[in-house]
Amino acid sequence: MSIAACLFTPATSTFTSPSVAKLTPKFSPLPLHLNVRYISTPTSFSTLRHPQREDHHFLTLLAATGGGDDFINGNDNSSGGGGGGGDNNDDGKNSNGDSSGDENAGRRREESLMLLAEAGRTLDSLPKDLAAAIQAGKIPPAVIERFLGLEKSGLMRWLMQFGGFKERLLADDLFLAKVGMECGVGIFTKTAAEYDRRRENFFKEFEIVFADVVMAIIADFMLVYLPAPTVALRPPLAVTAGPISKFLYSCPDNAFQVAMPGTSYSFLQRLGAIVRNGTKLFAVGTASSLVGTAVTNALINARKAVDKSSAAEVENVPIFSTSVAYGVYMAVSSNLRYQVLAGVIEQRILEPLLHQHKIILSALCFAVRTGNTYLGSLLWVDYARLIGIQKAHEEGTALA
Repeated sequence: MSIAACLFTPATSTFTSPSVAKLTPKFSPLPLHLNVRYISTPTSFSTLRHPQREDHHFLTLLAATGGGDDFINGNDNSSGGGGGGGDNNDDGKNSNGDSSGDENAGRRREESLMLLAEAGRTLDSLPKDLAAAIQAGKIPPAVIERFLGLEKSGLMRWLMQFGGFKERLLADDLFLAKVGMECGVGIFTKTAAEYDRRRENFFKEFEIVFADVVMAIIADFMLVYLPAPTVALRPPLAVTAGPISKFLYSCPDNAFQVAMPGTSYSFLQRLGAIVRNGTKLFAVGTASSLVGTAVTNALINARKAVDKSSAAEVENVPIFSTSVAYGVYMAVSSNLRYQVLAGVIEQRILEPLLHQHKIILSALCFAVRTGNTYLGSLLWVDYARLIGIQKAHEEGTALA
């Protein structure tokens, strides 16, 4: 202030014109005031701002990544919004020229890296696909928390070495329990449903019952595995991939699953998930039926060799027609039922209501899956008899 006054005061003393001297007192306070404000404000601003930026860069170095400015900008410009396709949205530009999707991805990346730093972990200690997804800002910190929690179990750590298991466990920490539920109750519900449909012919048609149970148990695992919601960690497709491959790659694993932050699925992509899983389940159903019917025919032939009187009563199961029919059944009925079960009933209804009550949630999932398995067994028996690949024992006797 004193320097500004010294520079300004001599200038007024050099004027000798009375008219100018009269104007000088009115004019001099304003520039003097402006000079003082102009000098002081930037100095105080820079003094306060600099330590904050140093703190952010220090924390960023702990997380072993660059881009600390993005984290600061994200805090300063906390604009709402999200959703998928932000990378290609030209309408959501911020003052730095980045899209809102890029801002959200950068914020997720920084929050995930900070979480890793707090846990004493680095990106190099993570699986490569998970580390790449973190760097790209594709997954929220909640997924990292779940990964760190699952790693404490030796079984989970071993299963997460396989990409498919890892994607499903990160999306649903009860996935393995649901697999156990499905396969565990499968034997009892399938057998009970077979008995309900066959009644007094249950033991006379035991070979067919056994084939149905074997096919069901083999397929139960895939029925839980394929339609389960996932956290997408798949590597990008090759540049030479065709349009169909690119479309199927962009589809979710479950048609009804909740999209991760920064992603979205169109109606066509969700339909594509049903078609893609349907083709996989058709292959699984056909293959499992081939195994089941082959074992059944082996048991029937062994029974005929021991008991000659049963040769006329029991016929071999047609392998090809039964296998194809079971593949179609899994691609249509099982596919739709399990898509709705995993994506709607469990992920969208039960889990949001009971996410803090895992025991109750597990019990309800067990009850719903048991009922679904039993319903599927009833539908399969009716379907098999409808298309003629299985016949009731009394019908076969009458025709003979």
